[in-house]
Amino acid sequence: MKILHSVPKISDEASGPSYTVPRLCQAIASLKHEVTLTCIGSKTNIPGVNLTNHSSWPILKNFAISHEHTFFLKKQASKMDIVHNHILWSMANITAGLVVPGKHSKLVTSPRGTLSEWALRRSKWKKKIIWPLQKPVLDRADLLHATSEAEYEDIRRLGFNQPVLIVPNGIDLPKLKVSRSSKDFRTLIFISRIHPKKGIDILLDAWSHIEKVYNNWKLRIIGPGDTKYVQSLKAQALQNGSNHVEFVGPLYGKEKSEAYNNADLFVLPTHSENFGMVVAEALSNECPAIVSRGAPWSGLEKEGCGWWISNNIESLKKALSIAMSLSENELKVMGSRGRLWMKRDFSWDRIAILMEEGYKWLLDGGKPPLTIKIN
Repeated sequence: MKILHSVPKISDEASGPSYTVPRLCQAIASLKHEVTLTCIGSKTNIPGVNLTNHSSWPILKNFAISHEHTFFLKKQASKMDIVHNHILWSMANITAGLVVPGKHSKLVTSPRGTLSEWALRRSKWKKKIIWPLQKPVLDRADLLHATSEAEYEDIRRLGFNQPVLIVPNGIDLPKLKVSRSSKDFRTLIFISRIHPKKGIDILLDAWSHIEKVYNNWKLRIIGPGDTKYVQSLKAQALQNGSNHVEFVGPLYGKEKSEAYNNADLFVLPTHSENFGMVVAEALSNECPAIVSRGAPWSGLEKEGCGWWISNNIESLKKALSIAMSLSENELKVMGSRGRLWMKRDFSWDRIAILMEEGYKWLLDGGKPPLTIKIN
């Protein structure tokens, strides 16, 4: 197959779609398909994948408007078998929906969490402006892709009736260090964007009660964020009287891996995630996780590697208390189960095969694979 993936931007630090979309392209290319990735204003190299970059308008940058990108998509739509469009709410996404239907290519669209109720409430002005263009584009997709059952439900809730392919993101298993840094404290880590969506304010309030009981633990909050918002969270921790909270800032590469390696427990009290790559990262590093129901990780409890909880202070306090009462060895056993789960169900080789099955069904018809939901 000839497959074109389109995403507005790939950042230098591979996280979120900047990690998952290129890795998906590489994994599919490894199955002997010809894969191209097109984006706007990104300069990088992706082994095994044809990459094209296009310039955008210098004004209204948030809308990712690019004539170059539009003309490229229009030309390629007559040559490709599949055009797979990632992320909503930009002209890069909308133009794919305008120029691809009716050509040789079949159009697949991945909302990637942008249709959740929480996400739709954010930046309402921008989405209100774009929705008259965005909705028809979604309506014209031949197949929609969801990374979880929760995202599938978001798609159906909004009235989109096309077949939906449910395939999660994949994860690369890191090499594990045998030894850990010596430490005076056991460590709970939060790693993600510092953003209101992530529920860090709830975490800080829950922590202010927990740390008084478990005074041999510390909380490390790791990730990039708006300066004013980070300052407000620091003020909240100070007002709560918390002593063992550290705002680390963003960590990348080796430093990020070391943070996971030296942690005993991971937490993500998020309001909304279509997948939550940081949870997969934590588990792949043998770090058990506490995750709110805003992220689709119900399997944590089934697999015995974490807790999936309601997103409120009391539920978080209870889960933290249980987890932090466990010994280092007990948490390590849970983390080992999590890594085995990631290896079994979330390897990129497996994800590529599932995606390939969805593409082939879209092109050839027949009995849909188990990953396709028709209604």
